[in-house]
Amino acid sequence: MIKARLREVVDRCFAQGVQEGLWSEAAAGSYAVEEPKHTGQGDFATNLAMVVAGKEKRKPREVAAQLVALLDIHTDLLARVEVAGPGFVNCVIQPAVWQSLLPEIHGQGTNFGLSKRGAGAKVLVEFVSANPTGPLSVGHGRQAVLGDAIARLLIATGHAVTREYYYNDAGRQMRVLGESTRARYLELLGLPFSFPEDGYQGEYIREIAQALIAEQGDALKDVAETAPFTKKAEEVIFADINHTLNRLEIKFDNYYNEYSLYENGLVEDVIAALREKGLVYEQDGAVWFKTTALGLEQDRVIVKSSGEPTYRLPDIAYHREKFRRGFDWMVNVFGSDHIATVPDVLAGVQALGYDPAKVTPVIHQFVTLVRDGQQVKMSTRKANFVTVDELLDEVGPDAARFFFLMRKADSQLEFDLALATRQSQDNPVFYVQYAHARLCSIRRQAADKGVERGAADPALLARLVEEEELALLKAMSAFPALVESAALALEPHRIVFYLQDLAARFHGFYNRHRVIGDDPELSRARLWLAETLRLVFANGLNLIGVSAPESM
Repeated sequence: MIKARLREVVDRCFAQGVQEGLWSEAAAGSYAVEEPKHTGQGDFATNLAMVVAGKEKRKPREVAAQLVALLDIHTDLLARVEVAGPGFVNCVIQPAVWQSLLPEIHGQGTNFGLSKRGAGAKVLVEFVSANPTGPLSVGHGRQAVLGDAIARLLIATGHAVTREYYYNDAGRQMRVLGESTRARYLELLGLPFSFPEDGYQGEYIREIAQALIAEQGDALKDVAETAPFTKKAEEVIFADINHTLNRLEIKFDNYYNEYSLYENGLVEDVIAALREKGLVYEQDGAVWFKTTALGLEQDRVIVKSSGEPTYRLPDIAYHREKFRRGFDWMVNVFGSDHIATVPDVLAGVQALGYDPAKVTPVIHQFVTLVRDGQQVKMSTRKANFVTVDELLDEVGPDAARFFFLMRKADSQLEFDLALATRQSQDNPVFYVQYAHARLCSIRRQAADKGVERGAADPALLARLVEEEELALLKAMSAFPALVESAALALEPHRIVFYLQDLAARFHGFYNRHRVIGDDPELSRARLWLAETLRLVFANGLNLIGVSAPESM
């Protein structure tokens, strides 16, 4: 907000300098206006003078002095401008400018932080896409929360977002699922059975088999094909996956069925298209994709000698359909096990005549559960891995979502179970939510005491001059730009970092200053600050799908 206003002023001063012959246009668009990394360097700084000096072989501080002279007249925005270091120009904003933000932010309400930057661009966010062969693991949980938060940010910035789950219901893993269920079905009936060597061992398979017996008795005991067993398992498991996602309040706009790619001949069509371009050949009974011709290190098998496609092939066909469906940007949220396959799929997209730059993979790393510094392998009823449901049972959806987003996607995540359940300010999600609850409490206290904010006139807001108050105003002003940058970079962890910093600033203010005190005018001004700050916390928490409690 304020940064954009300052940038406009700096641009005008640059143009004025060109007009007056102080410098040429060579530096146009090459300089920046940024927040300094260290305190005591003003609210913002620009390197304009250094960029001009570099292009025109001049002394940076000499150019900086000329820029300061041009900026000095903008006293409506700037309280002080000074040359620093090798030629930076530091700018201090008038307190009245920061104070004037309160009614502006408050007036926007739940829309504060939203923008139309995306201009309605159609974006497909594909995430989770777990095979319906078992419950969601904590790794899937991280992906689910990450994908949903990315979708929320893109929607907040004006993109037309479709959340999609690619439903892997074809291929070998589904056949093994059916074989595993059939084996447990026969076992429970006391009949001879042969369990597949690489079958699914979880207790959930036994439960599915028990459900089949409850429904059909022994009617399937002589059925050799796996289809009815696969169908029942898929139905039960996918219902379980949906239940888990509902607990996290994650909804999908579309489910794309992998089987349809085969049913509609799209997989075979991809092979034919690649073959026509000379990018497919046969060797050792398998069909190979000549990815070396597209700059990759080695060719890849796309159809095994058994006739079964590798997962790269339907993935290429699926991505071609994404382009055909008219999406401007395709975001794929994957686990780290996809790192090796992403380049091959993008090569296939390119080979078929589409722009791979429109596909952005977001690869997340593993999740390790710890308690008191020790890795935890929770006992599991359903599978041989920790399920999202077990995690939610212990820490709840808010803590799960917040903790899953506390690190960049490409960083390994250590999920501290003890910390996530602690009702103290050591717990990051508690710390942030408590800030919102405390602000709601202030509002209730004001109502009980009959203290009203009244009109936000400049004279009233001019009472907000404490260092902590101005710091909160500056932090709130940065929120809209932060939302845009987090959305475009597909990095929702930035919102989490921001909320933690904002909470620290607020708790620090609260511990030093009374909001409702003996000075009626100061109390009213601080109520404006508190209520506006509450809105920002609520908006930020909503962006990451975490609740904003009014009491704790």
